[in-house]
Amino acid sequence: MTEADIQQVLATVIDPLTGRDLASAKAVRKVVVSGADVTIDLALGYPARSQHEVLRTAVTDAVRQVPGVGRVKVDIATRIVSHAVQRGVKLIPGVKNIVAVASGKGGVGKSTTAVNLALALAQEGATVGILDADIYGPSQPIMLGISGRPESTDGKTLEPMIAHGVQSMSIGYMIDQDTPMVWRGPMVTQALEQLLKDTRWREVDYLIVDMPPGTGDIQLTLAQKVPVTGAVIVTTPQDIALIDARKGLKMFEKVGVPIVGVVENMSIHVCSHCGHAEHIFGAGGAAKLCADYKVPFLGSLPLDIRIREQADSGQPTVVADPTSKAAELYRDIARKVALSVAEKAADFSARFPNIVVQNT
Repeated sequence: MTEADIQQVLATVIDPLTGRDLASAKAVRKVVVSGADVTIDLALGYPARSQHEVLRTAVTDAVRQVPGVGRVKVDIATRIVSHAVQRGVKLIPGVKNIVAVASGKGGVGKSTTAVNLALALAQEGATVGILDADIYGPSQPIMLGISGRPESTDGKTLEPMIAHGVQSMSIGYMIDQDTPMVWRGPMVTQALEQLLKDTRWREVDYLIVDMPPGTGDIQLTLAQKVPVTGAVIVTTPQDIALIDARKGLKMFEKVGVPIVGVVENMSIHVCSHCGHAEHIFGAGGAAKLCADYKVPFLGSLPLDIRIREQADSGQPTVVADPTSKAAELYRDIARKVALSVAEKAADFSARFPNIVVQNT
């Protein structure tokens, strides 16, 4: 029994999340054979802590089929790297990947989806931040249950607010809840850039940006000046919502931001009294949208009063009821988002030295 024997077996083990074998996915970092004992180090490019035991069991069972193998130890690490963004846009210090969560229209549950997506990625083992880009109607402070104002240790930058292990920043931390933002477009876009670039993000693997609805100034600023790895479109099955979702999807495509996928919110309602299931806003709309534009369908979420109540109380579903069906749906969507990001080309711009021309 040699290391080559173990490597050969690992090439037959399929990662259930990616559908690829561990060898071709370059997930095997090290194999150590010591007598009859085998130690295997795996490194995944996406967070999936809840699935590690399944993968560890599959690897252990496969390796034990090799004659002469005794004890098997499998260590799984998560190594998330920066991925390519729009040309000519530099990465934000402290942030590896930015994922915009957008919708064509309001009222489809985009902010609730964004905060649960961020919390789900954190539960799966990533370092996560969330930026509330809805300057006119910030909602993340309430959903994260955060009050108070961010501090500045150097007088130039802001420290992110922390809740449930997630870093966050919002204009809502700077103003009173009843104060309206009576600002024109240029002021709004400048505020967004400051919130993003003047916050001291701390080694964030994924920064989730909760976008305002529509396809206006904020969206264009994000697409042209912010290094976005990809965008998630949130919609309901309703025809009116889908019309606007198509516009949002095409806008991101035109400005060179890849579509990570589409989430269908409020897809089905199950009566809490009788258990009757009903498609209040229609059925299959998001799946058809994805088929038309050849983008991934990330999943469907129910219309559930508990999701709304938990978000309003500052304890979103993923942390309030982590074993619930809804929380598992959010984690499944989060893993799909992370997988989609991991499959994109890595960003190597930081590896190139600066070229300086001097007179000598």
